[in-house]
Amino acid sequence: MQRNRLSLETSPYLLQHADNPVDWYPWGEAALERAKRENKPILLSVGYSACHWCHVMAHESFEDPAIAALMNQLFVNIKVDREERPDLDKIYQVAQQLITQRAGGWPLTMFLAPEDQQPFFGGTYFPNEPRHGMPGFGDLLRRVAEYFNGHAAEIRQQNAQLALAFERLAPGKPSGEVLLDESPLLAARRVLEESFDSRFGGFGRAPKFPHPSSVERCLRHWHGTSREISPDLKALFMATLTLTRMAEGGIFDQLGGGFSRYSVDESWMIPHFEKMLYDNGQLLHSYAAASVATGDGVFARTARETADWILRDMRSPEGGFYSSLDADSEGHEGKFYVWSRTEIQALLTPAEYAIFARRFGLDQDANFEGRWHLHAHESLESIAPAGESPAAAIDSARAKLLAARNLRVWPARDEKVLTSWNALAIKGLAAAGRALQRPDLTAAATAAVDFIRHKLWRDGRLLATYKDGRAHLPAYLDDYAFLADALLELLQSRWRSSDLEFAQALIEVLLAKFEDSDGGFYFTASDHEQLIHRSKTFSDDSVPSGNGVAASVLCRMGYLLGEPRYLNAAERTLKAAWPMMLEFPQAHMSLLNALEDFLASMQILIIRGNAAEAQMWARNLGALYAPARMIVAIPNEASGLPAALADKRGGAVTTAYLCTGMTCSAPLTDLGDLARKLAARITP
Repeated sequence: MQRNRLSLETSPYLLQHADNPVDWYPWGEAALERAKRENKPILLSVGYSACHWCHVMAHESFEDPAIAALMNQLFVNIKVDREERPDLDKIYQVAQQLITQRAGGWPLTMFLAPEDQQPFFGGTYFPNEPRHGMPGFGDLLRRVAEYFNGHAAEIRQQNAQLALAFERLAPGKPSGEVLLDESPLLAARRVLEESFDSRFGGFGRAPKFPHPSSVERCLRHWHGTSREISPDLKALFMATLTLTRMAEGGIFDQLGGGFSRYSVDESWMIPHFEKMLYDNGQLLHSYAAASVATGDGVFARTARETADWILRDMRSPEGGFYSSLDADSEGHEGKFYVWSRTEIQALLTPAEYAIFARRFGLDQDANFEGRWHLHAHESLESIAPAGESPAAAIDSARAKLLAARNLRVWPARDEKVLTSWNALAIKGLAAAGRALQRPDLTAAATAAVDFIRHKLWRDGRLLATYKDGRAHLPAYLDDYAFLADALLELLQSRWRSSDLEFAQALIEVLLAKFEDSDGGFYFTASDHEQLIHRSKTFSDDSVPSGNGVAASVLCRMGYLLGEPRYLNAAERTLKAAWPMMLEFPQAHMSLLNALEDFLASMQILIIRGNAAEAQMWARNLGALYAPARMIVAIPNEASGLPAALADKRGGAVTTAYLCTGMTCSAPLTDLGDLARKLAARITP
């Protein structure tokens, strides 16, 4: 079979379509020039490897010779992996919503004018035949082509209106003087409680997404009030109930660890089974932080098993981390994960099965298409015989079932390595390495940083994606901001001056190539390919806002290095986002965290001395949950330090310097006294 042009790509999603009878192009000059030359509209199809409905549309339509012939006759067809090209996805998702007044999603199907790539019609999934009030894809193709050929004036007019709508959507410069204060933080607290599910945890109704940034906001708000007469225990409850119910639910893989994308029900029982690196990197950080904040063993166990899944199933031989596991295996969603009773009974002893069945709901009705997807149904305490612990039997049963499951046909794994998602995993592993006292997690995070630096950092600029020895595509705001943030997290686990230098280099590119003079950062660099719109957004989605993370990094680096340029850029970003933080605080959690750090003049604790002893100090002092504090242990022999750090000298006696904002303490040499003051939040 002749393969199309996608066979030369590295994206697993694009390669999945390389054998289609559709004459697919990747996004690029060849396709865009052909569309202009032949005056053919562009059919743009955007999806990703783990997307269930993308697979459905591919099987129904793109593999159908008759539909493919229509596509080839009437359109220039471009296939895009939204994970490699989030710049294109952001633009055309918004365009689809503006044109159709409906929610977006994947697969995204857009029809573009050939001369300027402006969209004139679109949607998401279309069936191959008329169904559920939707036209069949073949009929739709004919109608769209006829409309394009017969309504050129109307299309030009709509495109002009769409371009104007994009301009109006872009955040403008706030009018008048902006005075930053805590009002959005308090508003977010109110909104979170209004949307909180007090029975099952989480925010909003089904389908339920993890929203780790909302959990972090609750923990941070509780911590900020914990010294008051009436600490906000409801905020702590919202965070811990959500984390507990997710850890008990089917959204968490009860055998192999790691979280699925979301739950289709309110109780976290049945997930959409795809597993994404970006979810798990964020949730690893959330559970690690919660284990430090509360000492709850459930959170430590969940963090440990999530980290183990990332290292076991998602780590490449070169040290980076793969992107995702598909929801489907053998053509059925969730087949890899679900069980029959007889399968489990055959693998376990009768005693193990009796305990395991009660724990994971096998004594209840089947919960997924006549089979069982495991979730914690009864607590360990309720199923334990008097004076006995079922933990050993449960662990033995889980190990047996995992070994058997590993022999099944696995879901497809998207083995491209994305810089931004790797950064989220690095941050989570670094935090978990400290919280769980696991040097192997710190080592894995370090290896991933080295991989990115060696493979995706070229001539002072980042690249966005890597697979099969090939790195390509200019990096985006998220790549730079998330990686700098991860480096700051990792520096708190172990010091390497080269990582601080790398973080500084990333920030300098952000300021030079991404910053808007009105405040905040564009999603693409100033020398990026020119598209129909240059996105600048402040809201979080499935990953934190690049602007929010950039503001946080600039704030932390500004205080760490005593660098006013960074603090000023953080302030400009916060002021540019201020109207949106006030109006929709729940959509801007990462910016709210940056705002809190900025207003609080966050603390930086710098420890200098013998490497082992300085690290011991950092480990002991870091046992307290303090989200607005950074602790770095810098060995005496560290070289190449910026002046703000080099001036804080160690010696034979381990010495600490506690800085709040731009004000630093005198040298401190008594660990016990410093620990007591930090616990009481007293500035020496």
